[in-house]
Amino acid sequence: MTAFNAEDEVVELCRDLIRIDTTNAGDNAGPGERVAAEYVAGKLAEVGLEPRVLESDSKRANVIARIEGADSSREALLLHGHLDVVPFNAGDWTHHPLSGEIADGCVWGRGAVDMKNMDAMILAVVRQRLSEGRRPPRDIVLAFTADEEAGGHYGAQWLSTDHKDLFEGCTEAIGEVGGFSVSVDEARRLYLIEAAEKGIAWMRLTAAGRAGHGSMLNSENAVTELAEAVARIGRYEWPVRLTPTVQAFFREAFDIELEAGDAEATVAKLGPLARMIGATLRNTANPTMLAAGYKANVIPQTATAHVDGRFLPGYEEEFFTTLDELLGPNVTREFVYHDVAVETAFEGPLVRAMADALHAEDPGARAVPYTLSGGTDLKAFSRLGIRGFGFAPLKLPADLDFSGMFHGIDERVPVDSLQFGVRVLDRFIDGC
Repeated sequence: MTAFNAEDEVVELCRDLIRIDTTNAGDNAGPGERVAAEYVAGKLAEVGLEPRVLESDSKRANVIARIEGADSSREALLLHGHLDVVPFNAGDWTHHPLSGEIADGCVWGRGAVDMKNMDAMILAVVRQRLSEGRRPPRDIVLAFTADEEAGGHYGAQWLSTDHKDLFEGCTEAIGEVGGFSVSVDEARRLYLIEAAEKGIAWMRLTAAGRAGHGSMLNSENAVTELAEAVARIGRYEWPVRLTPTVQAFFREAFDIELEAGDAEATVAKLGPLARMIGATLRNTANPTMLAAGYKANVIPQTATAHVDGRFLPGYEEEFFTTLDELLGPNVTREFVYHDVAVETAFEGPLVRAMADALHAEDPGARAVPYTLSGGTDLKAFSRLGIRGFGFAPLKLPADLDFSGMFHGIDERVPVDSLQFGVRVLDRFIDGC
């Protein structure tokens, strides 16, 4: 078998994946992931694996493969990444988002950050290890999924219900969004490893009233009722709630025992980190859409709004109790999408393996846990009893706004960061 070199391959693998359009607008009308899935399956088959391409719907394809470890009696590890990306407006970009262009030392394109970079790193490391005959210490299951950007209904959610047997023995996992560096000073870099995720509650609010002529008095105006509820939700200041992962972040990163009363002031001093960490101090509910009526002089019978709610691990009940109080008696809610919050302790052999692998490649590395304000496929896999972390290791330039490029314009990843990542992942697999 031809030997492959992960550092040489990872950049081209990433470029190839970016060039395959897997845009997912959430309406199941896009190109799907089938072409990308076949590309991934082909690369895995070249090194002796027998990947399965599983379609949940036309073109909505997932890839699953299992690597036999040196000791298959041990619990298995899941490495997962999604193949879909969010939409884009190409005219806003410096380089076309499907070009995979290399410029200024970076690979540019939609998915370079979220998360075809990690897909490429997993592929590159697996291809090198298997071409060299290096088996992992335990079984590894590889999952390249569809539809993560729209909730995973055609991807991880479907796999975890209809094909759960493929994850037999998996108790731990790594995926997005974590393992990337944030520079504190010239000598020390924090590597943020996701150990928790907020839960998701996308909701449609509806107010019902009495339809009528716009010139008449109407005390049952649905638009007024809805607008008042939306304003109450949008202006509500949710209380600070310090979860174990948030407390561990400050303890591990800055040797601080954080108190609720000091939390906001402390976070404000974190510079670029403030945006990420600030969103994990409290539940949030942001109004995002409004719709009512069809003519200026007609009072409509109903009015609707959408709210993006995110609740902290352990605070789902408090979130919905408060939200219903803010809605009032005349506005109802229904879920557009609802999923769990997850959290795991930042301890154990897997955590040590991540920290050791980072430190071996970057002596200034300090691995710290954090909470993701968004969500990943881990939510689906957690229902199978799998404990997961966000660990897609990248050593980044201090001035690169990496977190700001998730779903953003001019998404790009440094070439040397990809090469760093494959070295860390290879060490991590040896140590896990």
